[in-house]
Amino acid sequence: MRDTPYSVLFLCTGNSARSIIAEGLLNRDGEGRFIARSAGSHPKGEVHPYALELLGSLGIDTGFARSKRWDEFAGPDAPRFDFIFTVCDAAASEACPIWPGHPMTAHWGVPDSAAATGTEAERRYAFAEAARMLGNRISLLLNLPISSLDRLALKSELDAIGHTSDHSA
Repeated sequence: MRDTPYSVLFLCTGNSARSIIAEGLLNRDGEGRFIARSAGSHPKGEVHPYALELLGSLGIDTGFARSKRWDEFAGPDAPRFDFIFTVCDAAASEACPIWPGHPMTAHWGVPDSAAATGTEAERRYAFAEAARMLGNRISLLLNLPISSLDRLALKSELDAIGHTSDHSA
């Protein structure tokens, strides 16, 4: 059993919705086994109000939520990450910083809830769907026997989680 929690960074371009939601969910559901953070390549500078509302409705304190640039986590004094997950296609295709410690990476693409259009109910639904998809993937991550998998097997499992069907309720 590992003495220290696994450290995770969720990346998205704007760091205003999906990556923030993932950070909140993993910190809650990881029960101290994981410490999650989030960042963006071109942060919006503020967290989307629907993301904050959604997290609050899930009982997650939103005091952590801050839109920030990924450079904050790339310097020599930055935390070392065990895992880095991109949650948007744009961030997955960008040239990322060189992360200290060479963390395991995977892409968990989720539709952009912040770009949703339509009625207010439809836009809120997009946030709920993003949270559901991220919650499903986080649940799979939490149930992986991480400490007993070698690096290649773990990478394969993390990639498979990113390709998991999100059609179940």
